[in-house]
Amino acid sequence: MSHRPASIQQIHVSAPTSGPYAITTGPDSALWFTMVHAGEIGRLATDGRLDRHPLDSASCGPAVITPGPDGALWFTRSQDHRIGRVTVTGQASSFPVPTPGSGPFGITLASDGALWFTQMQTDQIGRITTGGRVTEFPLPVTGAFPSAITTGPDDALWFTLNQANAIGRIGFGGDIAIHPLPTERAAPVGITRGGDDALWFVEIGAGQIGRIRTDGRIEEFPLPDRACRPHAITADPATGVCWFTEWGAGRVGSIAPDGHIEEYDLPDPSSEPHGLTLGPDGALYVALEIGEVARLEARRP
Repeated sequence: MSHRPASIQQIHVSAPTSGPYAITTGPDSALWFTMVHAGEIGRLATDGRLDRHPLDSASCGPAVITPGPDGALWFTRSQDHRIGRVTVTGQASSFPVPTPGSGPFGITLASDGALWFTQMQTDQIGRITTGGRVTEFPLPVTGAFPSAITTGPDDALWFTLNQANAIGRIGFGGDIAIHPLPTERAAPVGITRGGDDALWFVEIGAGQIGRIRTDGRIEEFPLPDRACRPHAITADPATGVCWFTEWGAGRVGSIAPDGHIEEYDLPDPSSEPHGLTLGPDGALYVALEIGEVARLEARRP
């Protein structure tokens, strides 16, 4: 059953046409987010101060953002096929992906000190060093649309294959395993490492949350509203709870390791929640495509 969280604040950060998309907590204890339609990176302090950093191309399509090992933020530029970097003082640079038209999307820091990313349009996984050197690994499937990516408890990289209806795993040496999902046309998108040392992911096409163990065992948990279009997911390591956005329903949900689900209505059901992250103040921050960032303090029973 859906209900409102104990506390919610919606913070205006841009015009609705700018499209706040992904969000993460930076090394400076601020919230950093992408504005996919404006070609900007935003920084939001917990005291409400907002800084916006225009990139060198308004149409570059900054998508997913993550902290790097060098104290900067790294992000994918899905429209001009580059990997971007921005310092906490707002100085931006970028590096080209070798394969033309690759469409980089998901990105995460790995334990080898490099950033690993997905290439939606060319069925590849990429690796970039902080010096800008890129290595590409082709997947053994075509038309798979690799989307989100995260580091697993086994130090491998785990990623969703949205159109191949599967979860992938790649080791540092390029060895790849593909795990098909039980539900047809589930269309997985977001993925994160849970507090139980499994990988949790959302199925935007099936309205489900999934869990995959490192041995490949998969469980699926149907959501109350199967048409809610779950999009992104992040874990709270302190509680073991994973939080996810319901893009099509204007809600945020949480799932415990035992599969118990809670849902929380946002004030505007058409707010289009995308990325989310736990902030330095313990609250949950959600990027809303309507030009806002929502701050939630939810209390699970």
